[in-house]
Amino acid sequence: MPTRPDDTVADRELDDDLVLDIADLSVHFALQGNALSRLLGMRSRTVKAVDGITLGIRRGEVVGLVGESGSGKSTLGRALLGLAPATEGEIQYHGTSGDAEVSAMRGKRLRQLRTDLQMVFQDPHAALNPSMTIEEAVGHPLVIHGRAKGPELRARVVDALERVGLSPVENFLDKYPADLSGGQKQRAVIARAIILEPEVLIADEPISMLDMSVRAKILQLMLDLKRDLGLTYVYITHDLASAKYFCDRIAIMYLGRIVEIGPTEEIFANPRHPYTKALLAAIPDPDPDRQLPRTIPRGEIPDAAAPPLGCSFHPRCPVARAECGWEARDLRALLEGHWTRRSADEYDADRAVLGSLDALDESTTSVTIGTGGAAAVRDLLARVRAEAPEEPIWQGVRSIEDDGDGVRIDFVDGVDPALRRAGGADVACVLYPGDG
Repeated sequence: MPTRPDDTVADRELDDDLVLDIADLSVHFALQGNALSRLLGMRSRTVKAVDGITLGIRRGEVVGLVGESGSGKSTLGRALLGLAPATEGEIQYHGTSGDAEVSAMRGKRLRQLRTDLQMVFQDPHAALNPSMTIEEAVGHPLVIHGRAKGPELRARVVDALERVGLSPVENFLDKYPADLSGGQKQRAVIARAIILEPEVLIADEPISMLDMSVRAKILQLMLDLKRDLGLTYVYITHDLASAKYFCDRIAIMYLGRIVEIGPTEEIFANPRHPYTKALLAAIPDPDPDRQLPRTIPRGEIPDAAAPPLGCSFHPRCPVARAECGWEARDLRALLEGHWTRRSADEYDADRAVLGSLDALDESTTSVTIGTGGAAAVRDLLARVRAEAPEEPIWQGVRSIEDDGDGVRIDFVDGVDPALRRAGGADVACVLYPGDG
């Protein structure tokens, strides 16, 4: 189900200040596999990098996209620039006509979009051409788009460098990127981004490659530019601490979807989604004498080509319920975790009872396992449950029935939650069915 909130959600209210209107946007990438897999007719897989996102971005605001690596943040940012084609949905830039749809833009209209929307990349070392001087690199967009040349070009480069704090400018114009520090390079990258006088800057982890001593300075520079130039920011980061300092609104992303979105103050004061709570708990505390509980999500972010059923976060969620989407693959993860705490002989005995576990690789809510007799399989499952009775997966087991030499396990049908209003934010979680 797309992460579209209810019609009453403020993000979807159209008004004159709406700069970017993202509606049910999906960006999928097909995995072709090798020649042998295609010859054998094996099915291709699709990575759902962005999966049904709806979001409105207004003039002058800073919207943060926060999440772990692989959550789809950067792909969404690239899609806003037309660099990642939309599979479904649309992105409207100032309007509702076809001419304003980013994914449909071609030629001159797309070139114009690239002057209105600019990107600040994560790695300033890779973003600058090492064979260009700073003057050439910063002024290059003006040359490409035919905006200035000669003395006017140099004057605009000087102005851009002064705005980002690279002064006296004469000390930087003839230098190469290798002559600059990391913070100075990022300032040059920002100067290159603003020289075309864009309306929106998409900042993709702009401080993650910088020393801690200069990160706050770069964020303050970006806020100063926002005030002076009327910029709108899409700020992509995995760091909630910097998002708190920089953003007006924060969208928490997980596996291609927005799972919680709201004003920054609301997200920090009253986080609702279990994933948001886990991200906040991971922020280091500056007081070494204060011990805080850490509820770091277990496991790794799932494969985007085969996402979990129901809520994508449920395999890692400490408060998951029966309806969160339990399936055969979750049972396999539980068994493998159990075996890490058993001896080799106990493992061999359990595997003899269960036989092949191939059925547990399927995304299904009904699975039959076991070859050593139904009673032996039931006994094994009882031992696994007794070891960790608090495991949420057991809430999702609808029934366990004898089936030949094994048992058939049926799980409760999962719910794929949409964003719904919960207090001052919108949350995609069964714990928050909405304010009505």
